Amino acid sequence: MRQTLAQKILQRHTDQPITGDGQIVQCRVSLVLANDITAPLAIKSMRGMGVKQVFDKDRVALVCDHFTPNKDIDSAEQVKVVRDFAREMDITHYYEGGNVGVEHAILPEYGLVGPGDIVVGADSHTCTYGGLGAFATGLGSTDVAAAMALGETWFKVPETIRVNFTGTLPEHVGGKDLILFTIGQTGVAGALYKALEFGGEVIDNLSVEARMTMANMAIEAGGKVGLFAADEKTLEYCRAHGRTGDEPIAADPGASYWKEMTFDVSSFSPQIACPHLPDNVKPVEEVSDVRVDQVVLGSCTNGRISDLREAARIIKGRKVAKGVRFIVIPASPGAYSMALDEGLLRIFLDAGAIISPPTCGPCLGGHMGILAGGERCLATTNRNFKGRMGSLKSEVYLANPAVAAATAVTGYITHPGTLG
Repeated sequence: MRQTLAQKILQRHTDQPITGDGQIVQCRVSLVLANDITAPLAIKSMRGMGVKQVFDKDRVALVCDHFTPNKDIDSAEQVKVVRDFAREMDITHYYEGGNVGVEHAILPEYGLVGPGDIVVGADSHTCTYGGLGAFATGLGSTDVAAAMALGETWFKVPETIRVNFTGTLPEHVGGKDLILFTIGQTGVAGALYKALEFGGEVIDNLSVEARMTMANMAIEAGGKVGLFAADEKTLEYCRAHGRTGDEPIAADPGASYWKEMTFDVSSFSPQIACPHLPDNVKPVEEVSDVRVDQVVLGSCTNGRISDLREAARIIKGRKVAKGVRFIVIPASPGAYSMALDEGLLRIFLDAGAIISPPTCGPCLGGHMGILAGGERCLATTNRNFKGRMGSLKSEVYLANPAVAAATAVTGYITHPGTLG
């Protein structure tokens, strides 16, 4: 049987022969993940099961990133539950304080995820690691509790949609635009419980960080996973972050897909997801008259060092528009450190930006930039549901880092190429 990438990875982790999509298989997991919001629920479930120890203290990661630095007493209590559990179970990969960042940014940088892995997390954007060739998906906290206890879980082998990108990317168009365009084509439920497998010459030339940006938002199309073949570029990234022994992995030539889609990107513009769904996507030119009150650069989607560099190139020597709050949130200590060393933070400060420590911040309406009624924000985050970043009467537009920087300068949603 010629296998899709999803089938091939699942087969590596099960003793059951995979014979087709829709089959139920029991798989061993490589890593189990939870955060300061979801881990307390998983811990409560583990207690209820009578579990005394996690299956492997080196293959559970607990990342306190959503409401940290603790924004209030409730968030402090949540983190305390996770911290106490990590100490009790002697969890190796517990992150809080100076080593913490947005979970889906730090785990690749710490070499904890890679090609061929199965990663399950109590967070819907666990699919990010598909950019490294991992079958990575979000589960509910109860299922994650079982995975922490047993080291395995079950999956229905997903059907796969193959998405090919051809042509040459125009300037200021990148991974964020490709995934927004894809979601605009499929709709938010068009890939429900499907694997989105990305390929083509454009994908081959994308950076690993851009691939992770795309995989991160597979869930916004309803996808179970977003997958990229692990090539030499992937292996180089993994080696640079302390992983060794990984091998390339790709779908078999001639594998059977539920659906195939091919798009030529040569004439693409930056894409904007308008309120209040990620599939309400338009080219930037169609929304260039929209004034904003806030711009957010960060998140597990676009808070990596490559994103900060892209935005800094646009805003260098310019100023944030009067009346606009430009909030810059490096997604990891590594990205923050490199941005400091490279002078990017100075560029942002000189422009009039607010710089936050690594955190999820306002992305889920947590803290560090909550919107009031009637306010609009353009963000490099991944969701723009009603009330996602604050008031139910606020609006969020999603875009790439270059558009974010240009918009911060003008106060209107702006194509970076028009700044001159």
